[in-house]
Amino acid sequence: MPVRKLFATEIYSAPLQRDWQPLNRRLLQECLQLQHDDVGGRRWSKKGYPGGYTSYNSLYRLQQISPTFARLEHRLNRHVAAYARALEMDLDDRKLAMTDCWINIMPRGVVHGLHLHPLSAVSGTYYVRTPRGCAGLKFEDPRLAHFMAAPPRLPDARPEHRTWVTLPAQAGRVVLFESWLRHEVPPNPSATARISISFNYHWS
Repeated sequence: MPVRKLFATEIYSAPLQRDWQPLNRRLLQECLQLQHDDVGGRRWSKKGYPGGYTSYNSLYRLQQISPTFARLEHRLNRHVAAYARALEMDLDDRKLAMTDCWINIMPRGVVHGLHLHPLSAVSGTYYVRTPRGCAGLKFEDPRLAHFMAAPPRLPDARPEHRTWVTLPAQAGRVVLFESWLRHEVPPNPSATARISISFNYHWS
C-alpha cells in the first residue's frame, strides 16, 4: 500500500527483570508501610486522590531515601536507556536521570484522571500489585484535539489507529512513555487495591 506511518507514538513495556519477585515483595511491604506512616500524604490524598493514597505530594523522591527504591531505580535505568535508543533520542553526551518516584495505591472505585508529566522527558510506572481485573493504563492519541471532522475508527481497528489504547497492568512489569503523552487509569473494579510506583526521568 502507498501509505507511510509517520510521527509514531512508541510505548515501552517489559518485565523489570527475570527474578523480580524478591524485590517486588520488599517494595510491596514498603509501599504499605509508607502509606501507614505518611500522615501528610494521606491528608493530601483525601482531596487530591479521593479514596486512594499517593505519595506524590509528600514523598516523591523515594529513590533517594529508601535503599529498596534505589534498587528499583538501578533496574529501571537500563529500561529507560533501551527506550531512549529505540526512540533515537540524541542525548548529546548527557543522560536521562530519575528525579521523581512516588507510590499510588488505588482501592476499589479509585480513578487517576487524564494528565501528563510536565518538564520531564520519560515517565513510567512499575506495577507492584495488580489484582485480577484491575484497571490498566489508558493512553490518549496525542493528535485527538486536531481530528476536527474526522470519522471515528472501526471498533476492531489496529491499536495504532485507535484514539484510546489501554495496556493491562501486570505485577513485575514496567511501562515507559514520553512524558507529553496524556494518560489515565480508569476506576479500579477490584476489591483488592492496585499498587504501582510512578516515576519521571529528566534530561540532564
